[in-house]
Amino acid sequence: MLIKNCRIISPDRDEDGASIEIDGAFIKRIYPRGASLPESEKVYDAGGRMAMPGFIDVHTHGAMGFDVMDGTDEAIEAIAAAKLKEGVTAFCPTTLTASEACLEKACAAVARYQADAERQTAKIPGVHLEGPFINPQFIGAQNPEFVRKPDIDEVMKLDRIVDVMIVSYAVEKDGKGDFAARLAANGIVSSCAHSAATREQFTRAGIKRLTHFCNQMSPLHHRNIGLLGTGLMDDEVMVEAICDKVHLGADMIRLVFKIKPIEKIAVITDSVLTSGLPDGDYLIGGLEVALKDSVSRLKSNAALAGGTTPYWQALKNIYELTGLPLRELVKTTGYNQAQELGLEKTGKIEAGYYADITVLDANFKPAMTFVNGKQKL
Repeated sequence: MLIKNCRIISPDRDEDGASIEIDGAFIKRIYPRGASLPESEKVYDAGGRMAMPGFIDVHTHGAMGFDVMDGTDEAIEAIAAAKLKEGVTAFCPTTLTASEACLEKACAAVARYQADAERQTAKIPGVHLEGPFINPQFIGAQNPEFVRKPDIDEVMKLDRIVDVMIVSYAVEKDGKGDFAARLAANGIVSSCAHSAATREQFTRAGIKRLTHFCNQMSPLHHRNIGLLGTGLMDDEVMVEAICDKVHLGADMIRLVFKIKPIEKIAVITDSVLTSGLPDGDYLIGGLEVALKDSVSRLKSNAALAGGTTPYWQALKNIYELTGLPLRELVKTTGYNQAQELGLEKTGKIEAGYYADITVLDANFKPAMTFVNGKQKL
């Protein structure tokens, strides 16, 4: 298969008029402008549009009226299809603070999706557990009824159902202080979320990651820089960034991308079931939510309740706000996530890498998406 006449934008690469040869699930060769192209069974003309490595959304709860916590085959398939339309070729279904039974049901639904290749659109490498081990002081749009202390046995029980890739929790709630180390010993990335932790508590826990940066975490103060200040100051800390200009305002997006090493930013949507739906009233995790002007807020206290901005729009926002070259920004939409989660041969348009490619028009909207070398959109 051949994707011809495209502008390849990949980490440290921006090449116009190029073509991509695909053999099976992998990229076989890149041809520069003017090169003699091989004969192929299928040829896709990109018409000069941008070809980027497929986006990887490691934090997404739902879309189009479906929630990961529904725990149904229909929900996982619908979310995957919605993500694909955003240019996302891989994602981590993300849970909410809920009962053990509900978490097990959600994980089982993801495992069934992974096991059935015929059903798959976007890939799912594993799940992201957000909660239930959080601080009620920074509850956000999580359900306080199900908050509990970090429990490695509960995580490993879920991990036996489906691969747990990330656990987001409040480090100050770990009484023994070894939760992050035990997660790491099992190949699971720990991330701090919904937390009142001080810089000292965060550092002592040995964590190098912050979930939905700036949101529901100890704020910056000139005598206690909190998690927000720690994320900005420490170059080795990875931060998730919801670049919808709501969870992070325009100036905060500019600041994060100015201060943080580009390799330590992971763009996420934190999308919820209201993503892609019209304004109205909805239920998320048993909590009443109002969607107005495409912004979800709890009806009880107006707290933000997840994201609704599609992934491609987030990239467009960043590009327009920062002016940084796309060959750098594209690291934050896939390559960094692949490196962090150990996803081999993923996140670049390069020979030997998986042919997970999204083709974007001039407005950054996906026109074609390929997963493992097959056109899915």
